[in-house]
Amino acid sequence: MNPNEYITGLHHLTVSVGSAQEDIDFVTQVMGMRMIKQTVLFDGSASVYHLYYANADAEVGSVWTTFPFKKAGVYGKKGSGQIEVSGFSVHPDSLPFWKQHLDKHQVKNTGIVERFGQQMIHFEDPSGVGIGVFGDANDNRNAWQTDEISKDNGIRGIHGAVLSVREVEMMDKYLTEVLGFNKVGQEGQYHRYHIKDGGARKVIELHHEPDLPQGSWTFGVGIPHHIAFATANDEQSAELKAYIEGTGYTDVTEIKDRNYFHSIYTRTPGGQLFEFATSDIGFAVDEPADLLGHELLLPPFFEDRREELIKPLEKITVPHYLKD
Repeated sequence: MNPNEYITGLHHLTVSVGSAQEDIDFVTQVMGMRMIKQTVLFDGSASVYHLYYANADAEVGSVWTTFPFKKAGVYGKKGSGQIEVSGFSVHPDSLPFWKQHLDKHQVKNTGIVERFGQQMIHFEDPSGVGIGVFGDANDNRNAWQTDEISKDNGIRGIHGAVLSVREVEMMDKYLTEVLGFNKVGQEGQYHRYHIKDGGARKVIELHHEPDLPQGSWTFGVGIPHHIAFATANDEQSAELKAYIEGTGYTDVTEIKDRNYFHSIYTRTPGGQLFEFATSDIGFAVDEPADLLGHELLLPPFFEDRREELIKPLEKITVPHYLKD
């Protein structure tokens, strides 16, 4: 099989952040994304929020999800083997706005820089997670609009991700020979790969940092957790799992039920955790599409633990549009 025929692009990006309220305020007000889901971490026994944000249409490939671990007291170590920058696409003409907007909110940023002929701005969320807005004139997805960010200036969805690696060779082989991505260029210490023909939600970069110590792979404040690629359904995911295992990367999970999609996970040679998530379920499975994010929801298999799981959670105030 050719996995590049099954992988349509990125599905979502997931990181561990500080407090839930701080995260909600930053993502909905500074980044201007739509809050689409309140639920909890499905793995392990800890009671931790899992918060979802997206563009106006809550599309696969626009979704940013966070685990707020500050209340649990779990912190991570930044370093190699992680997602260095989670990238989101905006119209190139909006980048001067983003520079002014980030400065207004006292968010330290790089200003407008250029790599591979594309302009972008890098910054961090309050917990230290790396984020970028990348100019892409061809991304016509529907951005969410806020009091400060117009639809024209808003985030259309995921653009791609920058991965920090100590060595390039094995990760390059994994991306090109195992997953079928196309290497399209190198600029200094950055190597760029396209899923299919590239563009919005189809870009991966490796940042070669040979002297950077290994970072955490676990959950923990300030640490990206995984990058998810989109497949169509369980059948494709099962075939992809068998294929990846057949190439010698046997650390691939069974299919896991994430309620809004089904997933398999595998650890890459560079250390990053890759997920392959299905696109056939969606976020309106447990609440109406126009009311996403209004309530704290649990999957059916957690309902018998509702009181136990909800009691320790931080009290939050949701965006005003969820209360209108």
